[in-house]
Amino acid sequence: MLKNKSILVVGGGGLLGSCLISKILSEGAQVIAIDINLENMKQKLDLLNVPLDSEKLTLTSIDITNENQVKKFFKNIDNIDGAVNCSYPKNSNYGTSFFEVSQSDFNENVSLHLGSAFLIMRECASYYIRNKRDFALVNIASIYGSNAPDFSIYHGTDMTMPVEYAAIKSAIIHLNKYVASFMSDSSFRINSVSPGGLLANQPKRFLDSYQKKAFGKRMLLPQDILGTIIFLLSNSSQFINGQDIIVDDGFTL
Repeated sequence: MLKNKSILVVGGGGLLGSCLISKILSEGAQVIAIDINLENMKQKLDLLNVPLDSEKLTLTSIDITNENQVKKFFKNIDNIDGAVNCSYPKNSNYGTSFFEVSQSDFNENVSLHLGSAFLIMRECASYYIRNKRDFALVNIASIYGSNAPDFSIYHGTDMTMPVEYAAIKSAIIHLNKYVASFMSDSSFRINSVSPGGLLANQPKRFLDSYQKKAFGKRMLLPQDILGTIIFLLSNSSQFINGQDIIVDDGFTL
């Protein structure tokens, strides 16, 4: 579906980003992948048997929370047809319980994650205006950007659903609509995918509680949402703009 396209993957060293790189390459596209930790990204891709010396793969280290680095990167490329932002920048105190979150930590995490997401959106839009090349941007939001958390599934565990996460992901969903409306151009599309929970070594008690709310699958694997992302990058979604697609096996129904 992406043959002869060139796709930027932001956060290529993460769980989702690394799997997405492999999938995009298999769809016939070239990939430019960026991450703050280049060596970690290489290690993740090597574990997935992605050939690091492929002519279709370019890996670059960039701090997406640094505006100058991001602006410089976009000014120096001229051959991309789309981008997916899988990044997840956060500080060391991220993920604490609601009453334990300080205002400074809340503000910093919103700035890191939402601020960098805004920056990527803005620079992708600027890139499109400069190059007049059809462009599709996909953000990764969350079911908790449009639905309230069910805190009962966390009972008996040390886990919680971070308040910063809900604020950030809901804002990303609305920013899609803002940017789509601002650009008002069907040749520049911006959408998001909202996954349910991704499997990542969570405790059995949480997994059992989660499964009771899903229709059949316990938690999602990255591969379960890749098809939706590929669709939004492809010409098959040509007139889908400013939308959020939930992939959660019915968890939020």
